[in-house]
Amino acid sequence: MALMAVSIVNVTLPSIQEGLGATDTGLQWILSGYALSFGIVLVAAGRAGDLLGRERIFIAGIALFTVSSLAAALAPSITWLNVARVVMGVASGLVNPQVAGLIQQHYQGVERARAFASFGAVVGVAVSVGPVIGGFLLGIFPVEVGWRTTLGINVPVGAAITVLAWRWMDLRPRPRGGRKLDIDPVGAALLGTAVLAIMLPFMLASRHPSAWWLLPGGLVLTWIWVRWERRYQAIGNQPMVDLDLFRIRSYTLGSMMIGVYFMAATSIWVIQAQLVQQGFGESALTASLLTLPAAVFTAVSAQLGGRLVVRIGRWTVVIGLLIMLVGLIATVIMTPLITQQSVPLWILAVSMAPIGIGGGLVTSPNQTLTLREVPVAQGGTAAAITQTGQRIGTAVGTAGMTGVYFHLLPHGADVAADTTYSLIGVVLVVALVISVVDALGTQRRQHTSRL
Repeated sequence: MALMAVSIVNVTLPSIQEGLGATDTGLQWILSGYALSFGIVLVAAGRAGDLLGRERIFIAGIALFTVSSLAAALAPSITWLNVARVVMGVASGLVNPQVAGLIQQHYQGVERARAFASFGAVVGVAVSVGPVIGGFLLGIFPVEVGWRTTLGINVPVGAAITVLAWRWMDLRPRPRGGRKLDIDPVGAALLGTAVLAIMLPFMLASRHPSAWWLLPGGLVLTWIWVRWERRYQAIGNQPMVDLDLFRIRSYTLGSMMIGVYFMAATSIWVIQAQLVQQGFGESALTASLLTLPAAVFTAVSAQLGGRLVVRIGRWTVVIGLLIMLVGLIATVIMTPLITQQSVPLWILAVSMAPIGIGGGLVTSPNQTLTLREVPVAQGGTAAAITQTGQRIGTAVGTAGMTGVYFHLLPHGADVAADTTYSLIGVVLVVALVISVVDALGTQRRQHTSRL
């Protein structure tokens, strides 16, 4: 639900504008407000789950997401809708770290890899199927109702999840072994503000160039936050984030890789939607249907990745990135041929299918490997930091790649798309280099330990 809430809205924006009389700025905040609030609360929510019980925070987040989805579906104005979307983002930020933390808490070894594989399959399908469901609902309901159903669909699902989680999860207070409850509110506020200042320029600068002034401030706040966490720990307190996490090589490299990866991967489908609609003159539903094969392959390959990662470790991610690059190269070759009508449009779904296959071999295996050496007590916080990097990577990548696409659009949608795909490929190569360095380092450490 959290990821579909991002992608499903993309196809509903014209209907929302017509139904609520929204301005372009109002529409932008439907996307930006959700993404920002989602990213800001992730680490604090992960920390709260580690301290107070991940099950409790999970249920609270799902309940809040359900209520705010209902409020969004009933919105009488664009302001109401945007406020509801911000609350939905907060709720998503509460839920997501708990999922990874609970997997870390309840599973070990091969079973943990399989659990993360299932999680990765759900993520891949959710991102891809959102526009399809959105297009379907818009097609069967009147304009003024259709966009509301894309938000209201969360209500019965969220209510069911809340009830089942309440019945199945262990909600007993977590023993703290005599430790005081220390949530580090200053650290939480500093990091949340830093993330906001870093993400906001990439989301607003196209219409408000002055927003770039926030970026240096965000970097300075990040430095202040690091200093605060070190000082807070030095005087005997529990910081929101134990910075010793970054001494774990697999965690640091895995988090770095997935942040870079999200700069590229999420932009691929944004550009594909623009290309199919602007370049080929097809509907949003057609654009989303062309992504379905990749979504299905993502789900299948994520399960395969769960088995491979136990056997070959980080090389699973390396293979996944190589397959994605093959898909990108094929797409770059096919795009001008489709434009010239030398090949049919459905060939685009075939050429992009390897991107889905590779993506399934990257996301869930990387999560398994990145959290492998992290202490279970810090699992939620560690996952939240990684997810925050993903959110920042998404914001940077989407802004940068779409900026390149629209800058080159006067030269033709196919030229703009192929150039952008080539740039995305360069970013994926950077992620590949990080993964290879991690894989070789792990191989050396294992060889040394055997000696």
